Amino acid sequence: MMKGLGLAFEVRPADVDETRRPDESPPAYVERLAREKAAAAAEPEALAIGCDTVVVHEGRILGKPAHPEEARAMLRRLQGETHEVMTGIAVAGYRDGELAVESAVDVTEVRMLPMTEEEIDDYVASGEPMDKAGSYALQEYGGVFVESIRGSAHTVVGMPVHLLPRLVARFGISLNALRAGS
Repeated sequence: MMKGLGLAFEVRPADVDETRRPDESPPAYVERLAREKAAAAAEPEALAIGCDTVVVHEGRILGKPAHPEEARAMLRRLQGETHEVMTGIAVAGYRDGELAVESAVDVTEVRMLPMTEEEIDDYVASGEPMDKAGSYALQEYGGVFVESIRGSAHTVVGMPVHLLPRLVARFGISLNALRAGS
């Protein structure tokens, strides 16, 4: 997505504890993680962007599956149902020598098609669900199981890019100024 926006960037994985705190709501959880990831990667001369995404079905967070059977269980739970995808996005940078973090959360509703056991087994066997929140990827083969979305597809993919210009602007910079070659 960063390439698609034409932004000059480098990837810096942030090592943060992703354990959910007691009584932390899903939106608060993804926003906190996005803020921590952005802050961990921030440098005085560059902005850092952090994101985190969860799938929420009937109030329960469905993260990345730990093993294939957990992926199957998630897909069985989601198939034929509507769920929410929540993505926190944060931009961290320095203002007057002090670290500042601006953040937001976006929510998109996703309706999955009914799936057969064979479709679920074949999809899990592909390996694709194993590192995806909710065990599917809209932008990959998992998209064939998505009937509809209400909200931003970018939020489902993991970065609500429509929020990025406003967050960057809070640092007195336009998103266009960050484009490669600008």
